[in-house]
Amino acid sequence: MQANRLIMSVAALLVLAGCGTQRPQEAAVRKPDEVKAQIVRLLPAKTVDRQGWATDIYAAFAAQNISPTTQNLCSVLAVAEQESTFEVDPVVPGLGKIARDEIDRRAAKAHIPGLLVSGALQVRSPNGKSYSDRLSAARSEKELSAMFDDFIGMVPMGQTLFGGFNPVHTAGPMQVSIEFAEQQAKNYPYPVEGSIRHEVFTRRGGLYFGIAHLLGYPVSYTQPLYRFADFNAGWYASRNAAFQSAVSRASGIPLALDGDLIRYDSIMPSSTELAVRTLGKQLDMRNPTIRDQLEQGKSLDFEDSKLYRRVFELAEKAEGRPLPRAVLPGIVLQSPKITRKLTTAWFAKRVDERYQRCIAQ
Repeated sequence: MQANRLIMSVAALLVLAGCGTQRPQEAAVRKPDEVKAQIVRLLPAKTVDRQGWATDIYAAFAAQNISPTTQNLCSVLAVAEQESTFEVDPVVPGLGKIARDEIDRRAAKAHIPGLLVSGALQVRSPNGKSYSDRLSAARSEKELSAMFDDFIGMVPMGQTLFGGFNPVHTAGPMQVSIEFAEQQAKNYPYPVEGSIRHEVFTRRGGLYFGIAHLLGYPVSYTQPLYRFADFNAGWYASRNAAFQSAVSRASGIPLALDGDLIRYDSIMPSSTELAVRTLGKQLDMRNPTIRDQLEQGKSLDFEDSKLYRRVFELAEKAEGRPLPRAVLPGIVLQSPKITRKLTTAWFAKRVDERYQRCIAQ
């Protein structure tokens, strides 16, 4: 009996010691006012309308059933600060010329004569100014996108000739892809004013779709750094880049670590797919099966596939050590707005620095 009491006493002391050393866990459910108050505290001091930002961020989390943990909140704030410094529609220096150069580039690619483009831009818009003048005067992406939508609706055959030429592809305080927003619009909780494209330019819409792009998919990453890279390069790009690295190590074939496992715009196999095929006998997999499993590369399920497991087994056997399951994609950023060489890794690390400062608060 004494031995039993001694064991129970020691166990109780261990439990109490454990309670004293564990990091406190955030409550599963917190009151809206509590979350919004925390967001206000975490926002940079110079942010205009802090309560408004907090309300829209909380609403986006609630509508998408994403837990507003400190880590998640800081992730969103870090991306928004990097992309816009908390300006809903930030000014872009030299935007008019950037946009005109992009329109001319697309016109040349589509074999539309430059004289036709210039002539169409000379048409007077409803406010009395020519579209060329409005284009030159545009200071923000919202102004530019609105001008272009007006333009293709007014000039002869505008939709046919210029419908796909709108040079604005990302928008809002998190610079989220407009195409992504249009794909995710089914459950958007606000009344749509005009179009989803227009909504992305608003604070509430830009945050809603930006948060969906950053946090609205399951991952097995152990660091938020890789979500930041995915925000720039596409869902699971960091996981897929690690897989490409493993394929390269197992096959000996150099691959670009861009996170793109297959070519979705062509029936032709990608470089990654061709490299995996050389491992077919070792994997005990035929080409159609390899293709089928590579097509899971845009979901978490890919990590449960035979292909994913076997490639890492072969690569780790060749290397004699465990390999990472996420790496920063080696992508050089391409955009008319970018005037210097930047990469996805640069973006992810800059956001992560902001995230770490937010967490430290």
